[in-house]
Amino acid sequence: MSKMLWTVVALAAVGVSLSAPIQAQVSMPEAQVNALEGLAGKQAMFRRAQAKGVCASGYFVGNTVARNLSSATVFSGEKVPVVARFSVGGTSPKANDKARSVRGLALQLTPSTGDIWMTANISAPVYFVSKPEHFVPFIQARSPDPATGKPDAAKLKAFSDANPDTLRQGAYLAKAPIPASYGQVGYWGVNAFELVNAKKESQFVRWQFVPDAGTLGLTEEQLKTMPDDFLADELRKRVALAPVSFAFKLQLAEANDQLVDPTLQWPDSRPVLTAGTLVIDKVEPGLDGACKNLTFNPLALPNGIMASADPVLLARPAPYGISLGRRLSEAVAK
Repeated sequence: MSKMLWTVVALAAVGVSLSAPIQAQVSMPEAQVNALEGLAGKQAMFRRAQAKGVCASGYFVGNTVARNLSSATVFSGEKVPVVARFSVGGTSPKANDKARSVRGLALQLTPSTGDIWMTANISAPVYFVSKPEHFVPFIQARSPDPATGKPDAAKLKAFSDANPDTLRQGAYLAKAPIPASYGQVGYWGVNAFELVNAKKESQFVRWQFVPDAGTLGLTEEQLKTMPDDFLADELRKRVALAPVSFAFKLQLAEANDQLVDPTLQWPDSRPVLTAGTLVIDKVEPGLDGACKNLTFNPLALPNGIMASADPVLLARPAPYGISLGRRLSEAVAK
């Protein structure tokens, strides 16, 4: 039987009409990026999420607590170079700095051994979906209806009622102060990771970066009078006076703690240990910088740090890569 005939038979066997056009399948990562572009329109050459941001740099120093838990060279005690990106949640590069959305702290650490550690952290202890397949409908439920220019309230309510886990991050942000500075807000890595030390002993953790200067929110008066765009300049002025530092803390999981749902926090009774210090000593003057084309892939991990089985964590790198590809293509086409 000819190759063409085998093709016809195969298509017929799965019920494909030869007279109908074959629709290209859209992968879940592509659908996620498409959904983000539909939220506020495509923003050419900008990230599809956390579109508004600023590049910075500095260093990280791990301590003995970290070294006892992990053999990763980023915890050696040397000053590990860091490329950082601070950002405002949302898909618009003109996002309001006073919005009740997450702030982001993404990092790339490159120790002298050649390892790379990337981590993307947000100013909320929980993520907005517990399953990657909920990402697209979550975004679509909040996207504006072309007829009204606003989200469909009934559609949003139906999705939220069916998926109450998607309300946890919003509930946290509704009560949290709106950050007055990138340098005075905490950032969480909401997914679980497994640390493995030199003795091959394992410990699951979640990490956070806690500002040494303390947290600071905008007052009601500041919310009325501050401009919509101030966070990047505030950080530039702050770092020009003195470096901004964060304590790197590890929350230790216990045996029965869930490891695969980033919308749920672990109990406050779980130990939290200080395992290092992050220092930011330079902020770029404009939009460009070393962070511009980094994806901050959360699965770029050195030996001694391993991903958990959290499906949301495992699904994150693919849409990051698609977003970067589109940005680079748009820059070439400009």
